[in-house]
Amino acid sequence: MRYLHTMIRVRDVDESVSFFTEKLGLVETRRKEYPEGRFTLIFLATAPGEPEIELTHNWDRETPYSGGDNFGHLAFSVENIYDYCQMLMDKGVTILRPPRDGRMAFIRTPDQISIELLQEGDALEVREPWASMENKGKW
Repeated sequence: MRYLHTMIRVRDVDESVSFFTEKLGLVETRRKEYPEGRFTLIFLATAPGEPEIELTHNWDRETPYSGGDNFGHLAFSVENIYDYCQMLMDKGVTILRPPRDGRMAFIRTPDQISIELLQEGDALEVREPWASMENKGKW
């Protein structure tokens, strides 16, 4: 057995693909439209051949999706949590739970899916401005 993908539903394809590719740095590996079912599937990964995120867009859905208790978050490891969070902030992404501990941060997608960012290996040395940043909203 091997892990394949996690599916999340998205309201706006362009906004969601932009978030995952231009801000997080994932690559789109494939896309398929199903006119008979009125939905599109878009697969993204950190690199081709790696486990994927499947974005499902139901064409006729106009209202936002709401989070449920049955889904927690997606998690990605990053080479340098401070540099990665700064890059996201420079691109307009709100860091909801800053990496005060040099180890972990949280952000959300445009559809409010929570994403955990984890420092690869050991936590980095605690430093400012991260150490004194407050949480923002729910993560």
